[in-house]
Amino acid sequence: MHMIDKQAFTWSAAACFAAWLALGALPAVAAGMYKWTDDQGIVHYSDQMPADVVNKGGTVFDKQGRQIKKIDPTLTPAQIKAKEAEDERLRQFAKAQEEKSRRDIALTHSYTSEEEIDFARSRALLAIESQLKAAETYIADLTKRQQELKRDKLAYGTKPVPGTLDTELTGIDEELARQDKVLAQRRAEIAAINTKYESDKQRWREIRADQGKPPVPAAANTPPTPPSKGSSATAPK
Repeated sequence: MHMIDKQAFTWSAAACFAAWLALGALPAVAAGMYKWTDDQGIVHYSDQMPADVVNKGGTVFDKQGRQIKKIDPTLTPAQIKAKEAEDERLRQFAKAQEEKSRRDIALTHSYTSEEEIDFARSRALLAIESQLKAAETYIADLTKRQQELKRDKLAYGTKPVPGTLDTELTGIDEELARQDKVLAQRRAEIAAINTKYESDKQRWREIRADQGKPPVPAAANTPPTPPSKGSSATAPK
């Protein structure tokens, strides 16, 4: 059994479908009915779906006219690629939301006030700031020694300069270059820590506001700094 629907017909697609349901004694009804639309926009009803239109998609009804299955159209390569990209975007979004939720829980469990966040930042900065200070002291010592060696070299005038002097100067130049990189790295680490804890504080405030709780501000005074073990004058790593 195969029926089609055009706007010009006296019966609409719905009326045609209702007529099909009325033919309950026909064997085709027991098998169910398919509905699909062809390239000309004509709606078809049939007890079998032609193989050459399966890729266009359709709908399957039971003998009571209830939809029991929807057949999705076959996707083109471009549509498949777009769907895969969208699925990946949704996966990444869900992953980011899950990570955000995890961080929020950890944040609210770790701190009860802004002062505690500031104190945690001070602890995180302590070791790096100590390393930074040690590097600055070491660079100052190297620079002082470098100037002494340069004066010694000038004192030789036209006389041959000992190889050990030039060797030491070269070593100092290389070490100063290395220490400049150490300074840049430590300063970048300090900036990253400050950014992280400032972001944590802002997010903590937002969570408290969402929970209807006013934020507990940090104390006016600088939070206590844990005691330092002191810094070494040796070359920072």
